[in-house]
Amino acid sequence: MPIVIHNYRWRLSLAQGESRYEPIEKRLAAVPKIAVPTITLDAELDPFTPAGNGSSYRDHFTGAYEHRTLHGVGHNVPQEAPEAFARAVSTCTASERPAKAAAAWRALD
Repeated sequence: MPIVIHNYRWRLSLAQGESRYEPIEKRLAAVPKIAVPTITLDAELDPFTPAGNGSSYRDHFTGAYEHRTLHGVGHNVPQEAPEAFARAVSTCTASERPAKAAAAWRALD
């Protein structure tokens, strides 16, 4: 439980992070472009982050990109919608394979 509490305090800037991760934090703060195939997911019923269309962060991705809103899903996407989550991961990895495989996964959504 202390790890969970510390994480929330850190996310709210109420606690220091671990110094060993500072170099990584600095790199992430620079908001580098992401070139790997990416699918972003929004949960329609997430009480903490309203679902959107992905446009607010679209410019951070230079590779293949797709945004999906998962209807009827709350905050914990992997637990509440494991199949949709797995399809998103599989679709990204399928981008290395023929486009036909990715289209087959999208047809299941």
